[in-house]
Formats: sequence, C-alpha cells, structure tokens
Amino acid sequence: MTDSNMELDLEELGSAEEFLDYFGIAFVPSVVQVNRLHILQRFHDYIDAAGALPPQEEARHALFRSLLSRAYSDFVHSDARAEKVFRVFRMHEPQPVFIPVDQLIRH
Repeated sequence: MTDSNMELDLEELGSAEEFLDYFGIAFVPSVVQVNRLHILQRFHDYIDAAGALPPQEEARHALFRSLLSRAYSDFVHSDARAEKVFRVFRMHEPQPVFIPVDQLIRH
C-alpha cells in the first residue's frame, strides 16, 4: 500500500495546532495550549477505536477531521483530570480484582 498525500502530510505535522489547522478545525488557542498532548492522544485513541479505516483518502480525511474535532471538543467542555486520557490520571481509581471461584471455597 502506498502512502497517500494525507498520510504524508500528517507525518510532517508536529503540534496539535498544526493538526487542527490541517483539518480546518477552528480552535481557541488557550484550550489547545493547556491540553495539546491530551487532544492528540484522544485523537489517536479515537482512530484506534474506529477500527478499519476507509480506503478512500477523502473518506479517511473526513473521518479524521470528525475524530479530531471530537477530541478537541472533549477538552473545550472538560479538562484533563476529568477526561483521564493518560494513565497517571487513572492511577488512584479503584482497580478491578479477579479472584477465581476455587480460591473462594475453603477446604
């Protein structure tokens, strides 16, 4: 599979602002300055969750634009602590514990 123009373009982008500009998404600089890594990580997570990507570049561009817009919006209406994108924000949450049934029965 050859790289599409969009994929080559994306390899050149280095900041959240550049990604938002590339996809034509209007943004508030102060929101991005505080949350840039969280926005990009959330965007990556949304891409992973999307599963198989459309083979057509136009459809992929539209999907990526939608996912990035959604990731940015998450932080317009919330903050990094509430969104818990990175593991460090989830470290003190209750963790599920698995106990096999045979260990619950006393002999």
